[in-house]
Amino acid sequence: MSTSWLETGDPRPGHRRALSHLQSRTDRWPVAKKNLRTTLGALAVVAVVGESTPPWPPFLPARDTFSPDLAVSVERVWTDPTLSRTVRGRSASVPFDTYVAFVDAPDVTTAAARFLKLGRYRVKALAADWYEADDNDGSRGIYRILLREPHRRVVLSWGEHHGRILGAIGGSALTVIDLRERDGVVDQELAAYVRIDNAFAAALARLLLPIFGHLADRKLSEGFTVTAKVAEWALAHPGDFCAWLRREPLPSERREPLLQALPACRAQDQLSPPGS
Repeated sequence: MSTSWLETGDPRPGHRRALSHLQSRTDRWPVAKKNLRTTLGALAVVAVVGESTPPWPPFLPARDTFSPDLAVSVERVWTDPTLSRTVRGRSASVPFDTYVAFVDAPDVTTAAARFLKLGRYRVKALAADWYEADDNDGSRGIYRILLREPHRRVVLSWGEHHGRILGAIGGSALTVIDLRERDGVVDQELAAYVRIDNAFAAALARLLLPIFGHLADRKLSEGFTVTAKVAEWALAHPGDFCAWLRREPLPSERREPLLQALPACRAQDQLSPPGS
């Protein structure tokens, strides 16, 4: 996916033409409004970052600790995002270490979500800290984990959303995920900075996301909700989860961290005879 999210030039003079064009198309196609909401949700952010933004994200290690290509991609999103938004996800009623294990195994978590019919997401581990993702609803991409700290993950992603109104919209995003322990639950917050390739789509996003902001919030928080439900299922029904995980066709290096994160799975392993 392209790491460039915004074409050269200021799209703001075209705002009125963009709205007129959008209105003529929504009048012709009854399904267009639904597609617009989906597209805006996929764009997923709302407030433009102010001019006082530092040249490098303060939540990341120094620039020279990353490869030149990654550093340039980070800077393009961080210094000139189309939009940004911060969202709080639902709390997860599981121990912190258990929840982090699910966050760090998105391929396993999304497979469990499909098994539970919570969503159609698919994530594939490509290499260390690299993943490929597809929501089976028009959006797909790749992403790289830039930072793993006890209570924070930072992700750089590149993707495309295919919709009926605007076609293929490409872009990149820098996402900060904060996890906090509180009275036996895990609170979650996400800050996303997005750079959109297409100037017309960028103009629409800036204009309409103040109206459709709740849809963007919902799209952003979907991952939190699904991960929390999967982790809570695993904790509440460890026998079912451990049995599912053992028979799921996953590489052992992707399966084992979650088996070890759940005491019930470890206990079963200790009771099982060798080679069973």
